[in-house]
Amino acid sequence: MVMGVLNVTPDSFSDGGRYADLDAAVAHGVRLRAAGADLVDVGGESTRPGADRVDADTEIARVLPVIRELSAAGIPVSIDTSRARVAEAVLAAGADVVNDVSGGLADPDMARVVRDAGCPWVLMHWRGHSREMRDLARYADVVADVRAELGRRVDEALAAGVAADRIIVDPGLGFAKTAAHNWELSARLPELVDLGFPLLFGSSRKSYLGRLLADADGNPRPTAQREAATVATSVLAVAAGAWGVRVHDVRGTADALAVWRATGGPRLARPGAQGDRSATGRHTTEGER
Repeated sequence: MVMGVLNVTPDSFSDGGRYADLDAAVAHGVRLRAAGADLVDVGGESTRPGADRVDADTEIARVLPVIRELSAAGIPVSIDTSRARVAEAVLAAGADVVNDVSGGLADPDMARVVRDAGCPWVLMHWRGHSREMRDLARYADVVADVRAELGRRVDEALAAGVAADRIIVDPGLGFAKTAAHNWELSARLPELVDLGFPLLFGSSRKSYLGRLLADADGNPRPTAQREAATVATSVLAVAAGAWGVRVHDVRGTADALAVWRATGGPRLARPGAQGDRSATGRHTTEGER
């Protein structure tokens, strides 16, 4: 599953301001779909580290016309929001999926909205808003801690009446995570897949890739030049069991995944697998992923 990123914001880290105009945003959404996106993920509030929040009315004004146009064109759309009010408005306009970076923590009413709509809900691992996330990147074992915290988000969603087959999890690379945390999560991704829910992986253009590819003077690789690394991390994630990847440049990732499928979709070896019980006590089988 390839989710194409469409930010209709002035301040997103990669493409802020490029698609703030309705026609430009819709045209880009159409291009993402044509390039191979299964979903176009529309966001109206930047969640980059240090970003300021916008109010719900501003967020709705940014995303609603775009989602309405894309949905009318038959393009499957997800909404990248942590606000129940925003999600409710765009689901009524045709959105198919709620991609919640807060995992339901930012707005306690989100579970009701998702439950009533019966739509898929992406629960991302999250510890706080953009202004404070850098101070929250402390873990005893980042993979074990993220797994346990995602398990609690899942349990709360189920307790609120959200159907188990509507839940998707996301480890939240870069959200209260250092570069070392991101690499550890990637290396041990099967431990998170073993939660027993589809897993969305989002490394696209993130700063830890830029630092990995820094030049001889230590300058990080510019955002727009991180595509090869994005493709590599995305394909490795799918080979480790991820259900989907969230990317800015859909074509490269879709092409790489086509090659992966043509070779039989080989899986990564899993030395030292951690067992088959999830953090929520549910037995994990291949059919549940």
